[in-house]
Amino acid sequence: MDAEQKLRLCDKNLASLLAERVTLVGAGAYDEREAQKNLALFNALFGGTKSIALIGFMGAGKSTVSRYLKRALALAERETDAMIVEQEGMPITDIFEKYGEPYFRELESKTVLSLESMGQAVISCGGGLVMRKENVENLKLSSRIVLLTATPQTTLERVKNSTERPILNGNMNVEYIAQLMEKRRETYQKAADITIATDHKDVAAICAELVEKLAVE
Repeated sequence: MDAEQKLRLCDKNLASLLAERVTLVGAGAYDEREAQKNLALFNALFGGTKSIALIGFMGAGKSTVSRYLKRALALAERETDAMIVEQEGMPITDIFEKYGEPYFRELESKTVLSLESMGQAVISCGGGLVMRKENVENLKLSSRIVLLTATPQTTLERVKNSTERPILNGNMNVEYIAQLMEKRRETYQKAADITIATDHKDVAAICAELVEKLAVE
């Protein structure tokens, strides 16, 4: 085994250690010092201090994963929909109803541009945000993009009681969700640096897999 192969193996072993630490630190009582150690190791393996941008269909687990990574890696947390709600002073459903979807999509694009100056963070992106090519290009300037996926059945189970999903108003069923997912599938896949399936996994397992893949791929 030559030196380069040994270095790759070392990085892989460190990535596995980081995944284990993320599981332990994220699940236990919050320990800022241990979380900071995780972040330092992550950035060393990662080769920089880029943000982690989570994309995917509604119900894929972006908000849940974002909250966990905030604890496990001592990262700031940004949620694009929440940023828009705060800026506009009204829920997403009201923005859609009052101004229409094109207006909301413009707000998303402006929000993506603002993220670059906010420093390293874990970013939970709205489901339709990466359907605009410019948003993907701007996200990639300061982030690695992680696609979280779930089946239509899992998605319906996760969102069926939500009143904050204007795209699904009157269409809360597996068939419509599957159709919309298929329309977005290729764009999501092209935008993503890595993909993580979230079905039948707890958040600790998802986050451990995510950091390990980001660290070595």
